Amino acid sequence: MRPRSSTTSGAPAAPTIRELLSYRLHVVANLLSRGAELRYRREFGVSLWEWRSIALLGGARSPLSLNELARAAGIDKSQMSRVVAGLTRRKLVLRAADAADGRGVRLTLSAAGTRLYAGLIRAAAQRNDAFLDCLSASERAAFDGALDKLAARAKDFIGREAATR
Repeated sequence: MRPRSSTTSGAPAAPTIRELLSYRLHVVANLLSRGAELRYRREFGVSLWEWRSIALLGGARSPLSLNELARAAGIDKSQMSRVVAGLTRRKLVLRAADAADGRGVRLTLSAAGTRLYAGLIRAAAQRNDAFLDCLSASERAAFDGALDKLAARAKDFIGREAATR
């Protein structure tokens, strides 16, 4: 971490937003996403949300509901509905009635969507490897461990916040 400056009294100054872990992670995630969006749009004609939806459906063990897909992608249901509608119009995603929920739908990739997924996931793996190549094996292990610890801590904080409602 970057050292914080001190106040005139010698006490550490309050951090600026640029020094906050959550902001720094957000900036890196946005940079990664912007680069991915440019490549996936150029090579495959899909937006970032379309790519994520296709990747989640392609990696799913069974069909997903709209709610499950939205939750996994981290976006609201109405936004996911628009993404899925576009993918359905392009015949990349198939919608089927949910036998357990008369109002629900189950989403899967079509044959064309599955072919697109294969190309997209290869491109994503290439990007992933290219970014991780700047880290040594020990740095990668430390980074993975740190991400796991931060995710666990974030979940703990969410649980505590939810309990104080």
